[in-house]
Amino acid sequence: MFIAPGSTTAADKASATKQPLLPIGNLGPFFLVTSLFFLWAIPNNLNDILIRQFMKSFALTRFEGGLVQSAFYMGYFLLAIPAALLMRRAGYKAGILTGLLLFATGTFLFYPAALVGQYWFFLFALFVMASGLAFLETAANPFIAQIGAPESSERRLNFSQAFNPIGAIAGAGVGTVFILSGVELTKSEVAARIASGTYAAYLRTETLRVVAPYALLGLIALILAGVIARTKFPVIQSEHEGDVDDHAHVTDLLHQRHFVLAVITQFLYIGAQVGTWSYFIQYVQDYTHQPEKVAGYFLIGTLAAFGVGRFGSAWLMQFVPASRLMAGYAIANIVLLTIAIVHPGWVGLWCVFGTSLCMSVMFPTLFALGIKDLGANTKIAGSLLVMSIVGGAILTPIMGLIAEHTGSIADAYIIPLISYIAVVLYALFGSKPSYSR
Repeated sequence: MFIAPGSTTAADKASATKQPLLPIGNLGPFFLVTSLFFLWAIPNNLNDILIRQFMKSFALTRFEGGLVQSAFYMGYFLLAIPAALLMRRAGYKAGILTGLLLFATGTFLFYPAALVGQYWFFLFALFVMASGLAFLETAANPFIAQIGAPESSERRLNFSQAFNPIGAIAGAGVGTVFILSGVELTKSEVAARIASGTYAAYLRTETLRVVAPYALLGLIALILAGVIARTKFPVIQSEHEGDVDDHAHVTDLLHQRHFVLAVITQFLYIGAQVGTWSYFIQYVQDYTHQPEKVAGYFLIGTLAAFGVGRFGSAWLMQFVPASRLMAGYAIANIVLLTIAIVHPGWVGLWCVFGTSLCMSVMFPTLFALGIKDLGANTKIAGSLLVMSIVGGAILTPIMGLIAEHTGSIADAYIIPLISYIAVVLYALFGSKPSYSR
């Protein structure tokens, strides 16, 4: 059922803060699905470590290293619609189980990829992993938004998404400690190893360091799949949206201005988030001349700020409308990135660091606002919003090309800056549901 534009009153908005955040009676499925937000954040942020590691072990350029994100987020892009179609027939639980099995398969492919020692094999493994994550995100985000009171959907999704940066911190921590060796060879040392015939062995050792963390992730995914398979899930709104008596049409989504703009804005935002973290280690090293492990710890710190922002925004939304809060955070990031671009160095580093705190509110808020009042088309809408994650695949290599062309990682951060301008515009002018036919 659609709500006419302008029908939301101040009393309606105030009542949102009085609605229970957690779904009483369905806490088991709620927290199991919330745990997925933690799980998928680990590989998402291990990618930032992988870029640095593969640039070293395969002697890649910054653009070639950025293809890690391209392979990963293309999995999201290509599998989101199939995930939605599966869930139209079989429900959210089936989508989650399929996603976990695909994800585990991708992680186990890291072992043969390391044995073969080919970069393309790792990219294929990342694609398979991300295909599974496309199922998980397409299922989990709308499930959490709809499992409780509609008035508190933004707060609830921000709460569940708050566990995502905890997983991000875990991923960056594991990557920094167990994947980054701290061995950084100079050009003369590389030449010496080539001359002595030990350089190939060094590269192979560096490559094999990625196998164990991903194998462990695969085992965790299989265990979680077993638990979820034995858990009874509730039938929630739109669970049977593919039934015969359902007269909704996917083409209706094109008439939902707030949804279409949410997809575009989410594309740009994800590109900003992924690009910011992907080149953060390089930014630290280029402008403060810290070793890779220290830069890795800075990455962990900025992800911790992201987590603080997620929990903080879930609390602040009791008092500030979600769209206005997101606009304020986006404006702050525009200022911070302007400084980081103009004054690279320690000041710029801390400005880029601070953007994680402010970006924290954006994905869940854009997602919740985008699927608002879409009724029977919610699953397909959710899948299209997940597909927009392909922004990370497209904008990250573009940042790499800018850095190579200008010789400055700082200049590449113009891409996230532009993205936050789009977030401000959506939050202030595009997020209110309106319907045209």
